[in-house]
Amino acid sequence: MALRDGDADELRRLESARSVSAGLARRARIVLLAAEGVAHTEVAELTGTSVPTVRHWRSRYASGGIAALTDAARPGRPRSVDEVEIVVRTLEPPPAKLGVTHWSSRLLAKELNVAPSTVVEVWRSYGLQPWRKESFKFSTDPQLETKIRDVVGLYLNPPENAIVLSVDEKSQCQALERSQPILPIRPGIPQQQTHDYIRHGTTTLFAALEVATGRIGADACYRRHRNTEFLAFLKKVAAAYPDTQLHIVCDNYRTHKHANVRAWLAEHPRVTLHFTPTGCSWLNMVEIFFGIITRQAIRRGSFTSVKQLTTAIGAFIDGWNDRCEPFSWTKDADEIIAKIKRKETFRARH
Repeated sequence: MALRDGDADELRRLESARSVSAGLARRARIVLLAAEGVAHTEVAELTGTSVPTVRHWRSRYASGGIAALTDAARPGRPRSVDEVEIVVRTLEPPPAKLGVTHWSSRLLAKELNVAPSTVVEVWRSYGLQPWRKESFKFSTDPQLETKIRDVVGLYLNPPENAIVLSVDEKSQCQALERSQPILPIRPGIPQQQTHDYIRHGTTTLFAALEVATGRIGADACYRRHRNTEFLAFLKKVAAAYPDTQLHIVCDNYRTHKHANVRAWLAEHPRVTLHFTPTGCSWLNMVEIFFGIITRQAIRRGSFTSVKQLTTAIGAFIDGWNDRCEPFSWTKDADEIIAKIKRKETFRARH
């Protein structure tokens, strides 16, 4: 069988191309072998097909060229998918008989008698991700808006000749010793550690983050986190910034408002506490640092004592202060309050 002018190179490309379907690549090879004079039975054996299939595609090429090797349009109506039904059912909880909390693509596909790939495609089009969830908590603070504007105002428009600090304590930092040595990272294999461990106690990390620089201006580890420890840390912060007006953002933890703390603040008017709203500790910027130190220094460590843990924490903070940059607060108070109101409206409707 003679090939048409210029078809040999294109057929060889289709035969080896990874971007075309396996069927089209096989058909191109059938035609090339037939053009080389290979017998039909041998072509069928080499391509994993039958003699009638070889004859069929040889005839298709002879009549229509390379274009005839592609799949012809199938008869009948195009298959239609009720996207609205898929979306509506996704937004509804699964039937109790299934015993699941949310839909998977396979479960919903079986329920609606469609292909799982169809469900996935519709989910992707409408931005639906049933497997994901996010946590939230609505604040019941009667001074919600006032406190948000106060704290965010300090971040975006700090007062002149003053330092804004974000202060909090990270409790229950556990000194966990893995039962076996940690295996280091290797090419193609991540770091490995045992799932079991020995507990050697806990400590509470207090930290003061400079909003303007991202630096940890003061830190301390205490066994407990009562008003006694918080007051001791406030004194340490004040000593780290002598003769300077300090505006300190902290959450509504009751030890922060203890009578002993209030009495000390009355004697030191240069230190002012600003409280985040109830249930809105995410407004406290030092929480970002706590997340970083947990991921990079605490969670994957192995510590034989609380002292070793506190030493590792101190080493991380020293390194952090050498390379730190300020965190950038981007949303103003109006945007935050508007988002909270939208969520509250959504909750009221549902």
